[in-house]
Amino acid sequence: MGRPRYTKKMAEDGRRSYEWARSHMSILENTISRHKKAAPLRGVTLGFCLHITKETSVLLMGAKSLGATVACCGGNPLTTQDDVAAFLASQGIHVYAWANQTPKEYDRCIEMVLGHRPSILTDDGADMNIKAHFDDRFKGLEIHGATEETTAGVTRIRAVERKGLLRYPVILVNNAHTKHLFDNRYGTGQSTIDGLLRSMNLLMASKRVVVSGYGWVGRGVAERCRGMGSRVIVTEVDPVRALEAHMDGFDVMPMSRAAPLGDVFVTCTGMSGIIRREHMRRMRDGAVLANVGHFDVEIDSRFLLRYRKAEVRPGLDECRLPGGRTLYLVGKGRLANLVAAEGHPPEVMAQSFSNQILSILYILKNRGRLGNRVMDVPEQIDRQVARDALAAMGVGIDRLTGEQRGYAESW
Repeated sequence: MGRPRYTKKMAEDGRRSYEWARSHMSILENTISRHKKAAPLRGVTLGFCLHITKETSVLLMGAKSLGATVACCGGNPLTTQDDVAAFLASQGIHVYAWANQTPKEYDRCIEMVLGHRPSILTDDGADMNIKAHFDDRFKGLEIHGATEETTAGVTRIRAVERKGLLRYPVILVNNAHTKHLFDNRYGTGQSTIDGLLRSMNLLMASKRVVVSGYGWVGRGVAERCRGMGSRVIVTEVDPVRALEAHMDGFDVMPMSRAAPLGDVFVTCTGMSGIIRREHMRRMRDGAVLANVGHFDVEIDSRFLLRYRKAEVRPGLDECRLPGGRTLYLVGKGRLANLVAAEGHPPEVMAQSFSNQILSILYILKNRGRLGNRVMDVPEQIDRQVARDALAAMGVGIDRLTGEQRGYAESW
C-alpha cells in the first residue's frame, strides 16, 4: 500500500480527534502543565513506538510542548489512525506510521525513528528496543533509557536482561499499579467489547465467550463480557489465576473442552499457540475468534486465513474450513480492540501516559545512575498519578493523622 498522502482534511479530522481526547485526559494535561515552564526536554530527542491513536497524540504533543524533538512510528502494522498521523505531522512531529502496513514497512518505520538518534525510547511491545539492542546499525546510539508500555514487551525486555545484554535502563511502565490495574483491566475490557461489537454486531447476551488468560487483561474482558450478559468460560495455565477465576464465578476448563462450547473466543495471554488448528477443527460453525494480546501469535491465524473467503464486515474475515464449517477472525488475529475499534478510552490512557512522561523525566534526571537493568516505575510517580486521577474525578480521600502514623510505625 505505501504511506498515504496526508491531506489538509485528514489533518483537520485528526486535530478534532486530538482535541476530543485531550479534553478527557486532564490527568495527563495537568502532569504536562506542571513541567511546561521549565521545558525539561529541550534539546532531547524522544523515539516513540506506540499505537498512533488520538490518545497517543496527546502524549506526543505534550512531549513536544516540554521541548522535545519527537519521532514516532506505530506499535503495530494495522493500528495507526491515519487522520491522527496526519495531524501530528502537521505539528512538526516526525511521523512514520500509517494503517495497514506490511511487515517490511512496519520494520522500516522503526528504523526511521531510530535514525533520528533518540536518547530515550518509549516502546509498546519492545520492537524498537530489540532493534536498538541487536541491529548493528543502531548499537552506537547513546540511549539514556527506555520505557515499556505493555506486558508482551516486559516479557521480551526481561529476557534480554536475563542474558546480560541490556544496554540501558528500562522502566516497566506496564507494571505501575496505575497502569495495569486500570489500563489493562478497564481499558482493554471496554475496548475489546467495542471491537467485537463493531466487527460482528451480534448479541453478546446469551453467547458463550471463552476468555483465554486471567491476568489483568483477561479479568477485564471476562468481567465486561459477563456485564453484557454473556456466559463466560476462562482457560488458564496458572493454577492460582484459574482458582481466582473459578472463585469469581466463571467456568474454568482447558481449551480442548471449551473449543466446542464457545461462540466467541478472546485470547488475552501474551503467549503463542493458544488457539491451534486442533481447537479450530472442534469449534462450532460460525464461531468468532479475536485476540487482544500484543502480537498475532495467540491464534493460529496463518492456518485460518488459508481458508479466507471474504471480509464480510470491516475487520472480520470469513474463513471456511474443509468440511464446510465457517469461522470468523477479527482483525486478522492482531489486536482486535485497536484494529476493529479505537483502542482504550482517553481517561484510562491518561493514567498510563502520565506514567510514561514522568518516567521519561525520571530517566533524564537520573541518567548514568540507574544502571543497565529493568526497573518498576518509582513508587512516588505511581502514587502521584493516582492522586492526579482522583483529583480529576473529583474524589477526595482521608489522610492519616499523626497518631495513626505513630501507631503504624510502632511495635
